[in-house]
Amino acid sequence: MRNTALILALAATTVLAAPHGSPAQEAITGDVVGKPDAPNKLVFRMTTDGPRNNEPAYAQGYSKLFNDFIAKHSDWQIELQMMSGDIGQEQARMLEQAKSGSAPDCAAVDSFVLPLFKKAGVLQSFSPYFTKEEIDQLFPFIREGITGSDGNIYAWWWSTDLRVLYRNKEIVPDAPQTWDDLKKAALSSVEEGMEGVLFNGGRYEGTTFDWLANFWAQGGKLVDDDGKPIFGEGENRDKFIKAVNYYRDLVESGAAPKRVATIGDYDDFNAAAAAGTTALFVGGNWQYAQLRTALDPDEFAKWVFSPLPGPAADQRSTGTGGWTVAAFSKDTEKVKLCAELARDIYMGPANALQEQLPTRADLYDKYEVFSSEANKTFAAALKDGQARPGAPVYPEISNQIQIMMGKVLTGTQPTEAAVDEAFSASLSAFKRS
Repeated sequence: MRNTALILALAATTVLAAPHGSPAQEAITGDVVGKPDAPNKLVFRMTTDGPRNNEPAYAQGYSKLFNDFIAKHSDWQIELQMMSGDIGQEQARMLEQAKSGSAPDCAAVDSFVLPLFKKAGVLQSFSPYFTKEEIDQLFPFIREGITGSDGNIYAWWWSTDLRVLYRNKEIVPDAPQTWDDLKKAALSSVEEGMEGVLFNGGRYEGTTFDWLANFWAQGGKLVDDDGKPIFGEGENRDKFIKAVNYYRDLVESGAAPKRVATIGDYDDFNAAAAAGTTALFVGGNWQYAQLRTALDPDEFAKWVFSPLPGPAADQRSTGTGGWTVAAFSKDTEKVKLCAELARDIYMGPANALQEQLPTRADLYDKYEVFSSEANKTFAAALKDGQARPGAPVYPEISNQIQIMMGKVLTGTQPTEAAVDEAFSASLSAFKRS
């Protein structure tokens, strides 16, 4: 989830140009990294976290990383396959390919669907290729997410993220601490000619994940230890309804515009900030760097961020996502190269290049970029972070929450009825699995 806003598929004919002056400038040609006559080949299916990134500086940086990597593995050629713009469908398609034995050798797997791949038994163990010290440095929720029931790790989760509240401090000088504070601040911004607080509310995984912090902050649980949905039962149902009504009230009071029910793209918030039409939005940590690029320095200086408000000031949570690299090939040498690619390109270098939060605590001291006050604040906020539950039914729960949110935010169905329908559908999906 972390960089869904950046995942814009480019045409298959895009040339992956290496940085000018690179000694390995000829190593990337078209869809291939390495020499045409290399005896070994690895197929790597990727997002735009690579040489095809739509930001020229990132594309150039990744080109150098891939060139340097292939220079150390001159007997290998890497075919780069680009994922489509619809990442959810792409991941589902890749899972089916893995089950049938036609998946790529190595690929980017979104952390929120990793449990489905683990349950299917289609991933190869990375345990032989990462040291105990490296694994121990991972944040606990990261380590838990990649570990199988046998104790082996089945992917390398290299980047993580979190959600925060962005605000224009000229319009909203004080950081809202509670839901009530945010509502008041948003209504005040409306009086200043803004459209209120923005957040994802359309048919989009970000809608579920960004909102879940409000449920988790109350101690709510989506599933039990067996992965069975429980969010529609007892105290969890009460907390769930309370969190949904919080968003519903923002829209009905005018603190959030009705159009949030159709927003399903973090780029929408950047555009609104650049246009000066909003002073508040719920977004991801990666957007801070994007705002710095999109706004004039004077305008960027007005924007700050703070932890997501909770029902009370001492009740906080934030969703943490990110991307992994995993191997499908049963060829030991390909699995090893996939693990080395994860380590040499993504575990640290790619984090620093794109300012994507590392998943290892020790990397925050290794790279200067993470010594900035903003990134120190993001790192500290991870203590309240919560990953999606490692349950195979989660994608369907998310789908049902998205449907429910559309009904609630548009006022077409009462909250309780919409929540009960979402729970019933999620429970049915669990029983079928």
